[in-house]
Amino acid sequence: MKFIRYWFPAIVWMAVIFFLSSRSSVQVAQEPLINFLFFKTLHVIEYSILFFLYVRALRSSFRFGTSVTVFVMAFVLTILYAGTDEIHQLYVPTREGKFRDVIIDAIGAGGVWIFLGHVVPRAPKKLRILAKNLGMY
Repeated sequence: MKFIRYWFPAIVWMAVIFFLSSRSSVQVAQEPLINFLFFKTLHVIEYSILFFLYVRALRSSFRFGTSVTVFVMAFVLTILYAGTDEIHQLYVPTREGKFRDVIIDAIGAGGVWIFLGHVVPRAPKKLRILAKNLGMY
């Protein structure tokens, strides 16, 4: 049950990303710059969440010596999934897989890494307790 409790959210989130990547390309505005910023912001958010879910799942499943090991493993898993997602998009009509998007996804994961590794440990006690209850520490 512990495995399902911690890994199921990550698996569901990967399925959501896969579903969104399978859809035809859409536009939110006539201006290309607005479309670019909107969809790249979505990339950052999607992969920030995925990194967070991987960290949570890895912490619950394995005993590692340091938090850095968990973050590195979660980062590698996130980037690997981002890469497979871009390869998947090569086969979706009206979509294209780009290495640039994997870099953008890595920025999202890296932002959460910095937050969890450097901000949360220095945060007020209530926030640290919340992080611990979420399985982060």
